[in-house]
This record gives sequence, structure tokens and C-alpha cells, in this order.
Amino acid sequence: MPSAPGPDALPLTDPAGTAPKFASIGSPYFGIMLAFMAVVLILSNIGASKGVAIGPIITDGGFFLFPLAYILGDVISEVYGFRVARKAIFTTFALSVFASVCYWVIIALPGFDDEFGTSKQAALEGALGPVPQIVLASLLAFLAGQTINSWILVKMKARSGEKSLWARLMGSSGAGEFVDTLIFCSIAASVIGITDFGTFVNYVVVGFVYKTLVEFLFVPVTSLVIGRIKKREPSYGAA
Repeated sequence: MPSAPGPDALPLTDPAGTAPKFASIGSPYFGIMLAFMAVVLILSNIGASKGVAIGPIITDGGFFLFPLAYILGDVISEVYGFRVARKAIFTTFALSVFASVCYWVIIALPGFDDEFGTSKQAALEGALGPVPQIVLASLLAFLAGQTINSWILVKMKARSGEKSLWARLMGSSGAGEFVDTLIFCSIAASVIGITDFGTFVNYVVVGFVYKTLVEFLFVPVTSLVIGRIKKREPSYGAA
């Protein structure tokens, strides 16, 4: 008995040519994007342990990196579909957890007891010590936000086919970034020293507006990258 096609597969007939097309992950492009996404998220987790104040704006040290992870998520979702994007999300999570465990081991290892050794230990604890809570915030936020982002993008693609790429990039990013920012800030705020409600609201609003604005500004670049990968992926639309 033949198995049913997956949710990312093309229907047997598509006279209008609007059915969503996706590629398999046999080429090296997916692996490169997955590795880059994991590195961006791990570095963002480290940077997020530092509170940053730029005038009245409150954010964290990972603010300039994190939007890149969502841009990569958009590319993967558009080219490879929801199931592959979900694999990328969970793989990135696993690597982030592994990095956090490594930080814990490094901090726990006995160091030199001279002045240099104790100062280095204190620096490591200060820089990497809060990261496990940041990783927890990132795991929950990234899981919810990226899943919503990918799901909305693929659902919109199912309706429009290859048309209106800009609309699904912007629509999915706005929803995903809002959920991501709210969850992350709620868990991570205390780690970076945010204790009052006004500063917390500032943190959430600035984070959401900034991340969404960056993604919107990069829509032309994201669209160009997506177009290039679609043309170079031998399996795109062939499934």
C-alpha cells in the first residue's frame, strides 16, 4: 500500500501552477545554512547575557545577531518546507544546549589559584554563567517563534505558490518575532539586570520593533538569496 505524501509534497496535478514547490536536502546548501544558523544562535545566547543601553533604548548584546537566524529560517522554510525547517530548529536547539553544557563544564573545572587564575575564573563565570538561563529563554522563544514563522510562511505559500514572496516573508516574520521576543524577554530580563516593569516594556518593544524592522529591510536581500538557491537546487519543484 503506497504511503501518503507529506505536507510539503506537490499534488499529482496542478493545472494552475500555484502549488507550493520545495527542494530536498540532498545538496550542500541546507547544511551550510543550518551550520550558520546554529553559530548565530549560540553567539546570540552569549551576547544576550549583557544588557545594553543606547541612550533611552534598552536591549542586549546579541541584538545585532539574532535577526540573522530568522532570515535563515525564512530561507529554509521557503526553499525546503516546514518539515525541514522544523528539523533545523531542533538541531539548532540541540547544539545550543551542547554549548551551554560545555560552558558549565569549563566553569566547573578547577583552575589555577593564583591572581590570574582567580580573575580569569571570575570573568568566565560573569560572562558564561548566566548563559544557561539565556539558553532556556532562547530555546522556548526560538521554538515557538520559528515554528510559527515557518508554519505561516508555508501556509501562505500553499495559497499563492511562487507569487507574493515579500508578503509571506513580512507576514510570517512579524508574527514569529512578536512571540519570540515576548517569551525570550520574559525569561531573560532578570539575567541581564532588568527588574522594573517600565524597563521590561522598553526591552520587549525595542526588541520586537528592531528585529522586525531588520527583517523587513532585508526582505530584498532575503528574496534574492531565496531566488538564487531555488535556481541552484537541482531538486527544487521536482518532488
